[in-house]
Amino acid sequence: MTTKVNALVTGANKGIGFETARRLAAKGFKVWLGARDAERGEAAAKTLRNEGLDVEWLELDVASDDSVTAAAKTMTARISSLDALVNNAGIAPGYVDALGPDGRYERPPSRESVADMKATYDVNVFGPVRVTQAFLPLLLASPAARIVMVSSYLGSIARAADNSQSPNVMGYGSSKTALNAITVAFAREFSPRGIMVNAAAPGYTATDLNAHKGGRTVQQAAGIIVQLATLKAGGPTGGYFDENGPLPW
Repeated sequence: MTTKVNALVTGANKGIGFETARRLAAKGFKVWLGARDAERGEAAAKTLRNEGLDVEWLELDVASDDSVTAAAKTMTARISSLDALVNNAGIAPGYVDALGPDGRYERPPSRESVADMKATYDVNVFGPVRVTQAFLPLLLASPAARIVMVSSYLGSIARAADNSQSPNVMGYGSSKTALNAITVAFAREFSPRGIMVNAAAPGYTATDLNAHKGGRTVQQAAGIIVQLATLKAGGPTGGYFDENGPLPW
């Protein structure tokens, strides 16, 4: 087993997750690049290894109990502790199809698909719960583990209530609101055990999730995630942040 600091990033074969993996590896972590697809996952890990970074693909489908259990078993056989967990994997089925010519979201809540919402929650809400629970023994074995839930501005009820210009994306937005609540719940449990748990809002970033309509780069987006994944002792826990500080729930 290696004694190097270890980080796991879910949904890391592309987009914000990929950039987060790169940044953490550049800070000296051995990064386990979680991805469902072997070809894409290994290709992403190889790209980062070619940059001289210590990155390895880990087969991980956050929507599958069996996959998460198997991934935790694989890592437990290889490492003694997990120092940073970034629950990044997320989906927004139907979002791209609902974008108008100007890039604005045009599907009202009354026309959202319940099936799409269920799929969204399975990945965006239950996925982080599955992964956090499965990897908890490795996290507890670290002297100072950090967990980051990759949330969204759309998860803020206060912002949605006060901003008529904000996209009214019921399924995705409410999944991130639920993720924020899960962040607080885990933070309350783990705080006495030295684990910090925070939610990050990376901003509207150009990724496959939104057909690259977002105005921010993955480099900009990864900043707050990496910051929360590498917090020093005495830092915040149970919070919701962007790069400028705390956000309203």
